[in-house]
Amino acid sequence: MKTKTYLIVGNGVAGTTAAEAIRQQDPTGSITILSEEDIPFYYRIRLNDFIAGDVGEDKLIAKKDAWYQEQRIDLQINTRITTLNATDKRLTTDSGEKLPFDRLLLATGSHSFLPPIEGIDQQGVFSLRHIKDARAILTQAKESEEVILIGGGLLGLEAGNALRKLGKKVTVVEFFPRLLPRQLDNKGGARLQELMEGLGFAFRLSAMTKTITGNNGRANGIVLEGGESLSGQMVIVSAGVRPNLELAKSCGLDCDKGVRVNDRLETSADAIYAAGDVAEHQGVVSGIWPAAMQQGKVAGTNMAGGKAEYQGTTMSNILKVAGIEVAAAGNIDAEGRYESQVVTSSTVYKKLVIENNRLIGCIMVGDTKNFNTITRYITEKRDIGTLKNTLL
Repeated sequence: MKTKTYLIVGNGVAGTTAAEAIRQQDPTGSITILSEEDIPFYYRIRLNDFIAGDVGEDKLIAKKDAWYQEQRIDLQINTRITTLNATDKRLTTDSGEKLPFDRLLLATGSHSFLPPIEGIDQQGVFSLRHIKDARAILTQAKESEEVILIGGGLLGLEAGNALRKLGKKVTVVEFFPRLLPRQLDNKGGARLQELMEGLGFAFRLSAMTKTITGNNGRANGIVLEGGESLSGQMVIVSAGVRPNLELAKSCGLDCDKGVRVNDRLETSADAIYAAGDVAEHQGVVSGIWPAAMQQGKVAGTNMAGGKAEYQGTTMSNILKVAGIEVAAAGNIDAEGRYESQVVTSSTVYKKLVIENNRLIGCIMVGDTKNFNTITRYITEKRDIGTLKNTLL
């Protein structure tokens, strides 16, 4: 029987987990991971620790060379795929090499979204998505005192905290009236803001950046829509991400927000699968690590002839923002439409969202005890009638 050739485009958590699952199912197949980056699979969520100087670049790497050798996986870094021919089952690299495949996984991830702000293309303006971004931010930080963060989302706040640790003055400009708008409601966001102001952060909420100002092509601050000017030798834009769809669209795969996949993570083309930030399952592009991991495992299993189905992932995040514990899961009900249980103090804000005696969401700021139990109850749709006054 001919050995199968598996190609995986992207060496993030989805691609790497898929390679592992393929190898478990198929001990003899040829597995190649192709990546534009210049290091093996690394913990993207720790890039901020790298900027802060808490970990070296070597400590970011999740899979060392020995792991790839043991698993007999050929990792090709610094490799960009320029074309995908779905009919002939072939990829072409930027060096012109043609790579045939029996099964292909698109795990191309996502890129930082840069809004059309005047002056955004100047030197000193950064986004943070990859190791090369973190290196560039670190270099610029050496000659910057004031940092402006456009976007009060998770990655932005964490990058801001890393730079605060380096002694920089950090101002956050957020379009929404609260921080972490996807994870927190107004009260949760306010509590986090108070705690972060105590650490030295400054905030401008419900604010839009009109212009990034500069001198000789180098950023030196911003002007807000209301006319206020803020000075900063460095601007970091954290305005969300968009899936990398160029390859999928170039060969006619069915795409909307992401590459559309079924429960087996198959795309609209035979033998081509998608997983992670690039995949859209039942109208949802998850964009979170646990979902990418689960999707990678399902896709890899199916590529190698196994049977697995992806059931969706409860959207949950447990994180530390500037050392403050924050967790959110399910429907955070920012509009206050559902029954809720709330516990609050000067350092803590916790909320359970309840519908018909079932937990559908939760928020925790300052204390995340019991979070894993609560997310399990959300996933299991468990009746918590007798427990709801004690869970927090």
